[in-house]
Amino acid sequence: MKNRSIEIVVSPKPPHYVGDGFRVHNFIPGAFRLDMQRMDPFLVLDYNADFYFPPSNEPKGVGVHPHKGFETVTIAYKGRIKHNDNSGGGGIIGEGDVQWMTAGSGILHKEFHEETFSKEGGNLQMVQLWVNLSKENKKQKPKYQSITKEQMGKVELPDHAGTVEVIAGEYNGVKGPAFTFSPVELQNAKLNKGGKSVFTFPTHYTVAALVIKGSIKVNIEEEVPTDHFVLFNTDGESFSIEAMEDSIVLIMAGKPLREPIFAHGPFVMNTRNEIIEAIDDFNNGKFGVLD
Repeated sequence: MKNRSIEIVVSPKPPHYVGDGFRVHNFIPGAFRLDMQRMDPFLVLDYNADFYFPPSNEPKGVGVHPHKGFETVTIAYKGRIKHNDNSGGGGIIGEGDVQWMTAGSGILHKEFHEETFSKEGGNLQMVQLWVNLSKENKKQKPKYQSITKEQMGKVELPDHAGTVEVIAGEYNGVKGPAFTFSPVELQNAKLNKGGKSVFTFPTHYTVAALVIKGSIKVNIEEEVPTDHFVLFNTDGESFSIEAMEDSIVLIMAGKPLREPIFAHGPFVMNTRNEIIEAIDDFNNGKFGVLD
């Protein structure tokens, strides 16, 4: 089995705010080589690196806004986020939890710091990943998957190396709870210092990793520090990571959809005309309402 080599290691760009509650480094799209076609089926990756928000009586976040044509996956590593949408989904995304929202044919939602977290202040660290839907699945009815850390698949690695949490897909025969419309693998490798793990995916999959905490060595030789993103080539199946210190690494892999991508703001469709239709539908109230 041939090793999968590294295509590029990307350092975080200067942060910007999404609303007033999320201070993010954007890796997908926009970073060198990380355009939507190359990262298919992944469209956007915004990373709120570990950041302290002071106490606020008014929760910070993003007000009501639309999405259509894809899914958003929010992973909370620190802090708590409150979500509501007009499909009936909503709740608190606590530390270690995941929210998987299917925008599908069109949804309105909002996300803010949870009230108690906002009033007390604290560190927020999270990832939001957009996963594309195929042309057919862009018509899906919106839905919401709330995945707690207790529900995730867990694999204890040998030699006290650490744990792999499986959000979606499978690791060493243990499956994650998330339903996906196309093959997507999403896993947290939580490694103790010196701990090692090996990940294997089909050669043609898009595969990447984000170092959430600590620092790692990939394939024995390439050191990757915290808050850096690794994109792998499509030249092999397996790669290894070793923790230089206690580390958390988000592993993401997906089967490319190989369909045209036409993106405009919160809408991702296959053609320009479909984007125009989405904008018209939103402006004409066809997405519904959300207070």
